[in-house]
Amino acid sequence: MDAEIKEFIQRCSSEKVIPEAIFSDYFNYLITGNIDKCFNIVDGLLKGKVDVKIIYDSIFRRSLYQIGSMWEKNLCSVSTEHLATAITERMLSLAYPYIFSEKKVGRKIIVSCVEGEYHQIGAKMVADIFEMNHWDSIFLGANTPADDLIKYIQASSPDFVGLSLSIYFNLPILNETIRKIRELFPETPVIAGGQGLRGAFVEIARLKEQYSVTYLESLDAIEEHIKSYDKQQ
Repeated sequence: MDAEIKEFIQRCSSEKVIPEAIFSDYFNYLITGNIDKCFNIVDGLLKGKVDVKIIYDSIFRRSLYQIGSMWEKNLCSVSTEHLATAITERMLSLAYPYIFSEKKVGRKIIVSCVEGEYHQIGAKMVADIFEMNHWDSIFLGANTPADDLIKYIQASSPDFVGLSLSIYFNLPILNETIRKIRELFPETPVIAGGQGLRGAFVEIARLKEQYSVTYLESLDAIEEHIKSYDKQQ
């Protein structure tokens, strides 16, 4: 790792931010498929003791949102989006030694993408945030049918259920999934988030009013929600 990168990593640790130059380098390596360079940056940030949540939010989430926006504007291909997703999933695995610990608080969450949702990285990061806060997370991944999710809830009795929506047009599926959960588990807290709900203020308000769903728009908001819940227990 060159001296410039080392200097940036030191700044990340002290200032709790990712310098724009590091993000720009990572993003360019990501869209060109240079996995070795992506590895060097992420590995360096982790070894430099940069908060995993900051890396998730300021590197992984931001880069994937930017690629998604480029794809919507026909500025990148589907293959580029798939490549970036695959590399990001491999980068996530680098953080696992910094996430999991033997200390647990005895609480559990099931995190899942609704049926028809194939973008699972955001949901995986949410599951990891719970693990970092000493919860047990059961991550069901992409495209989980509602009936299978119900079975896992019945078998696991989680404290929370977390649902991810990446595509706005899958909102009816999210609604139906939550309705089924509420019929059988009216008291289980449900949280929801994802790019598909960003700016959907009317739908978010209705989910809260009709089904008591808590919408969390960022990893910071998720962590604050976890800590607030833990204090009340």
